[in-house]
Amino acid sequence: MSIPTQHGTEVDLDIGGMTCASCAARVEKKLNRMAGVSATVNYATERAHVVLPDGISVADAIATVEATGYTASQPDTKANDDEVSEDTEVADLRQRVTVSAILTIPVVILAMVPPLQFDYWQWLSLTLAAPVVVWGALPFHRAAWINLRHGAATMDTLVSMGVGAAFLWSLYALFLGGAGEPGMRMSFHLLPTQGGGASEIYLEVAAAVTTFILLGRYFEARAKQRSSQALTALMTMGAKDVAVIKDGTEQRIPIDQLVVGDEFVVRPGEKVATDGQVIDGHSAVDMSLLTGEPVPVEVAPGDDVVGAGINTSGRLIVRATKVGADTQLARIATMVEQAQAQKAPVQRLADRVSAVFVPIVIVLAIGTVIGWVLAGQSITFAFTAAVAVLIIAGPGALGLATPTALLVGTGRGAQLGIVIRGPEILEATRQVTSIVLDKTGTLTEGRMTVVDVLAGDQSNPRDPHHVLGVVASVESASEHPIGQAITAAIDQPHPVESFVSTQGQGVQGVVEGRAIVAGKASWLRDEWAVVIPDDATSWIREQQHLGRTVISAASDGTFLGAIAVADAIKPESAVAIEQMKQLGLEPIMVTGDNTAVARTVADQLGITEVVAEVLPADKIAAVADLQARGNRVAMVGDGVNDAAALAQADLGMAMGSGTDVAIEASDITLMRSDPRSIVDAIRLSRRTLATIKGNLFWAFAYNVAAIPLAMAGLLNPMIAGAAMAFSSVFVVTNSLRLRRFASSGSPAIQTSAS
Repeated sequence: MSIPTQHGTEVDLDIGGMTCASCAARVEKKLNRMAGVSATVNYATERAHVVLPDGISVADAIATVEATGYTASQPDTKANDDEVSEDTEVADLRQRVTVSAILTIPVVILAMVPPLQFDYWQWLSLTLAAPVVVWGALPFHRAAWINLRHGAATMDTLVSMGVGAAFLWSLYALFLGGAGEPGMRMSFHLLPTQGGGASEIYLEVAAAVTTFILLGRYFEARAKQRSSQALTALMTMGAKDVAVIKDGTEQRIPIDQLVVGDEFVVRPGEKVATDGQVIDGHSAVDMSLLTGEPVPVEVAPGDDVVGAGINTSGRLIVRATKVGADTQLARIATMVEQAQAQKAPVQRLADRVSAVFVPIVIVLAIGTVIGWVLAGQSITFAFTAAVAVLIIAGPGALGLATPTALLVGTGRGAQLGIVIRGPEILEATRQVTSIVLDKTGTLTEGRMTVVDVLAGDQSNPRDPHHVLGVVASVESASEHPIGQAITAAIDQPHPVESFVSTQGQGVQGVVEGRAIVAGKASWLRDEWAVVIPDDATSWIREQQHLGRTVISAASDGTFLGAIAVADAIKPESAVAIEQMKQLGLEPIMVTGDNTAVARTVADQLGITEVVAEVLPADKIAAVADLQARGNRVAMVGDGVNDAAALAQADLGMAMGSGTDVAIEASDITLMRSDPRSIVDAIRLSRRTLATIKGNLFWAFAYNVAAIPLAMAGLLNPMIAGAAMAFSSVFVVTNSLRLRRFASSGSPAIQTSAS
């Protein structure tokens, strides 16, 4: 779908064939070279957002992408198409990994255990390995070809080159070098001999490398699959149907048939179908799903309500003012999609290393051929030594470097309640300098609780527990969230009789023979003529200044006391903020709550910078502003209103107790409500990334150390096998060290993890 704007026509394109972040950069660069075109390409979502000037059509943009070697198409408007497409990609990789692993295991066993090598075992190995090398590694070969056409080299190039060289060498050895003779056994020499290996096969190297790296790509694809599900989760949050009033009667119709101006009914417990204005009824609407704030909003005729808000008590009649793409929920979905499209992709470490390593290896291989020919050796010998260089440079342990560290790191994270999406996410933690924290549900409990009780006045002293018990008893019959929060503060409320609720004001009833009224102080004074002492009035004002909701109560016409209800700060929040500072992170609180409440919470936690009273779009702006100032920003939130900011941030973290939308839009999910898990996530991510870097270094180092032997024509199976085995063992052992990662709940924080 293309949308005309004042800057041109905006269109989203699904891009196919990208295998790494450098592919996305290549497509983006090509599109931006078109006159007047502005484009951003996101590798994670496999989508390009393109602004086309007059005179350039969508077809022109698609043709440009296809000329670059990739596919492009306008996305189908059906909501589940992306999900189906990504499920297909993951299923394809799962199938390739499974089949390749089943075929590879016997090939490796036969090659590494000489007593099992029967007559013609080498031909069985070829039969099993060929499908792995040709079909299993096809994604790598295809990507390598695309990269070759653009003069680039990535991890796919290295995989395709190494696997192809090992397989072609094996074919040469089997058909021309004597390795196909009956009774052939893999002979291992402790010391290398010149020319050794010309009659040996390396099918296990080709098959194992393919399987290992396919496994790593499968884990990445499965993690990436969830990134676009945030939009699906958003759109499923709204009501599916609505009770519309037509000709004086209620008719339930699908939500997509609702039009502006329709009047519809919202009963207690139901979702508001769409943005609208209340025309009849009084109630409290829980908008925490969109605003993140736990205090329900009292509404009456003339007040606005938003779609997906939940009606907590009275029956409402609402006139629809916005439907479909114009609603707040739909606009948040649009912001999430735009934020994901603008998020800079992170290039794989292996791709960056391969871009330098592959050309060097190719030059060395060519130099080996030329060198031996000039030295008087035969073309066969020179070619054998050159292919040996390519094989020994193959990414044996590279296939294990990322997935093993990721598996161990994410496994340890799961034990600590931390779910990390994929290796690209780990790289985003590297240079995080600022951490933006949503207040409600992240630093606070995210629900209303009793925080203070005032018991009567000096002339009529009361026990605070008695006041709480009486008010909780009368509120026990109320459906209002604040009343339920007060009731939850005691174990067993007394029975209440003659209960009456006055919407937006308070409740009344008889508890143990006494007439109790509880609600707003102004209601008690004006409606019930209750005299509230000056010291109580001062206390109430002080609590309200702190952003707390106060319920005043009277017993038989006499002031009984007051109860302050608020979203309490989590006990661990202050420690978590201090730990963030120790890691060099600047904590910044961004909230939709009022400034007084936000400032109070921030002062108690030691947070200096506060941005309050913000809408979802303002949260994105706050994150973008920090990024524009050169900061790498992490964002922590739990509500729908946080989803777009989570997608915009360099690193998005969602509390697992939050909405599905926030979780899907994030990079890391924190299953514990303890804010110290934020610190754990940063530290574990940095430690895992450091482990991956170490793995990559040693994976290359072992192979590089053997390259001179290959160039000298001294390569044999012992050298190749040892290099691959030692590097693989090191990678696995190094990764297993992550199991000892300790939670920051302990007194000492290991800042060296970065």
